[in-house]
Amino acid sequence: MVIFGTALLAACYLAGIAIGEGIAVLIGVKANVGGVGIAMMLLIAAIHKMQKLGFYVPETARGVTFWASMYIPVVVAMASTQNVIVAVRSGPLAILAAVLTFSVCFFFVGVINRIIERSNPDADPLAATHDTVKGQ
Repeated sequence: MVIFGTALLAACYLAGIAIGEGIAVLIGVKANVGGVGIAMMLLIAAIHKMQKLGFYVPETARGVTFWASMYIPVVVAMASTQNVIVAVRSGPLAILAAVLTFSVCFFFVGVINRIIERSNPDADPLAATHDTVKGQ
């Protein structure tokens, strides 16, 4: 089942990159547009759906967790190879796409937090911090 978690992460990554390339073609930019971010959103959605269906078992979670811990360095390495100058020279549409993508993600972080707070209003978001401090 660990390999299933790894396969899930890989599938989300490949789908995200393909969608990012498709968006780039649609708007006429010569660079991937948000593929890695889309991949992360797909992974979050897939994990949420699997948890609701009861398919996201601890063994699968270990496969995702292992690769997710390596994901940020990989993303940083990939982002450093992106040709930002070409994207900006492609026109103001690339900058508009970046600003809109950031704005939509910023909005949805707030929405997701509100949904979580409504689903569990009695939970203290700082409970782990309070327990750690009390134990000292």
